[in-house]
Amino acid sequence: MIVTKQKELDYLLKSIANKPVFIIGCSECATLCHTGGEEEVVAMKKILEEKDIKVTGWVILEPACHLQNNKRILRGYKEEIKDADKILVLACGNGVQAVSEVLEDKDVISGTDTLFLGEIKHLGDFERRCDLCGDCIQDLFFGLCPIARCPKHMLNGPCGGSRNGKCEVYHDMDCVWDLIIKKMQRRGELDRLKRIRMAKDWSKSNEMQVVL
Repeated sequence: MIVTKQKELDYLLKSIANKPVFIIGCSECATLCHTGGEEEVVAMKKILEEKDIKVTGWVILEPACHLQNNKRILRGYKEEIKDADKILVLACGNGVQAVSEVLEDKDVISGTDTLFLGEIKHLGDFERRCDLCGDCIQDLFFGLCPIARCPKHMLNGPCGGSRNGKCEVYHDMDCVWDLIIKKMQRRGELDRLKRIRMAKDWSKSNEMQVVL
């Protein structure tokens, strides 16, 4: 199980910026952690509406990290999502990125910090999307995480070794910074590259337990 905790309300309010928002939760890990199940999503809806923020709708994905399920479920909320400027996702970092991949033209906000992996029940073929660092930054990079998806953990653009959109270390893997820059270009926000990101505080990844 992936353990998460909700981000501070002040941070979420600043990220939402009084814009219409659609809220997404997760039926599995975030529900068990009480950070993004139906109870928490409904509670968040009430809090935002009390702050005069329009909530266009909400849904619990089954689970948020299941890309194909997300596509199927979110099709049923097309109008509510269309009316929202922001998508608040109360799920782990993988869930946030899966939602962002489906709703690539929306501003996706990570509503939780992913802390650590609680258990592994099955072994299989996985693509790493989240390092469980305890300090989620996907909303700075259009729903993509350069820490988890770059072997060098590059925070300020690609290294000099990527070629034709592929990673220098793993030649069959897309360079995450190539994906980020393409999103910036589509959105007309290449100026974001001018901002220097400071090194992450990795001490946050050492948290061994959380009391919820």
